Amino acid sequence: MRETAVKMLEGNILPFWQGLKDDECGGYYGFMDGELNLDKDAVKGCILNSRILWFFSEAADALDRSDLLPYAHWAYAFLREHCIDREEGGVYWSVTRDGRPEDETKHTYSQAFAVYALSAYYEASRNPDALELAMRIFALIEEKCADQGGYGEAFDRSFRPIANEKLSEHGAAASRTMNTLLHVFEAYSGLYRASNSPAVAQKMRGILEIFLEKVRNPGKKRLDVFFDQDYNSLIDLTSYGHDIEASWLLEWGAGLLGDDGLSARVGEMCSALADKVLAEGVREGSARNELLDGVTDETRVWWVQAEAVVGFLRMAEKRPGNPAYRQAAEDILRFIEDKIVDKRPGSEWLNEVLPDGTRAGKPVVGPWKCPYHNGRMCLRIRGML
Repeated sequence: MRETAVKMLEGNILPFWQGLKDDECGGYYGFMDGELNLDKDAVKGCILNSRILWFFSEAADALDRSDLLPYAHWAYAFLREHCIDREEGGVYWSVTRDGRPEDETKHTYSQAFAVYALSAYYEASRNPDALELAMRIFALIEEKCADQGGYGEAFDRSFRPIANEKLSEHGAAASRTMNTLLHVFEAYSGLYRASNSPAVAQKMRGILEIFLEKVRNPGKKRLDVFFDQDYNSLIDLTSYGHDIEASWLLEWGAGLLGDDGLSARVGEMCSALADKVLAEGVREGSARNELLDGVTDETRVWWVQAEAVVGFLRMAEKRPGNPAYRQAAEDILRFIEDKIVDKRPGSEWLNEVLPDGTRAGKPVVGPWKCPYHNGRMCLRIRGML
């Protein structure tokens, strides 16, 4: 598995994203369709840019490869100069190719990924300005996006609340989402690792309590996904990808806090999530997408496969006497190698496939299609094994 992951990382993922560097306008190109047509003039998603910054920073640090740092520097410069609103604060949703604001929405999710990326960049580069900017956005999230119950979702440029259209699906107009909360926690975990800030640790504890008390659905052994303001679940949805991602990510972040009691509570929840995904969400050696109102979406989505490998490897560490977790991780990694890694020259991973590997034609690069999930999978396999 380690050999396969390193091959994917160094032979496929890294060179592909290195090749998307926009030497004329800065940052990285924002869109490539399913037929590998690169749109150099497409808008550049700020989440995409943050995830690229995170990826090259983490890869440079983990692999001890100074030759990757210039790619992180390039993403950092674009984020700092173009994705940050210097007047109102915070991170835009997207900018034009040459860095002018395109969608001025300030979404909590976007702010979180900037914090996560800047924290990783600081650890790789030791640039104090990056950590200072991460702490500034952390403070802004807590001032503008947080409320008594947790975190709001979508805001206009001046941080006035607006409808959460960007992270609502299946007709649910969500005031709160598990997805945003998960990635705020992830961002704060990265920031705490970089800064050791007690203020960040305090907020991490608060988010974990929300997961334990509000987001977790013990009866269905899942995390509910879309909520109203009071955490009433809006639809009957099981997201296998988010559940298996949360099963290791929440435990990782909790472990940074050094609180054995809290880690035990979180670990119990996370094990239940992974067990449910293994029992219900894995078929034919790959991970299903989601279950909505009792109907399973059998699409095999790139990021869901990547997170499933990491989540099941973590369970294999926790329960070495049960071979099912390791077997699931091996099977899904093999499925990725055979069906998700795109064999066409000039490509990376396919976005979605059917269970038999048939291409769905979705973009290879886009606002959400990035080197974050698959790059992280490869780096974690390399580190865990």
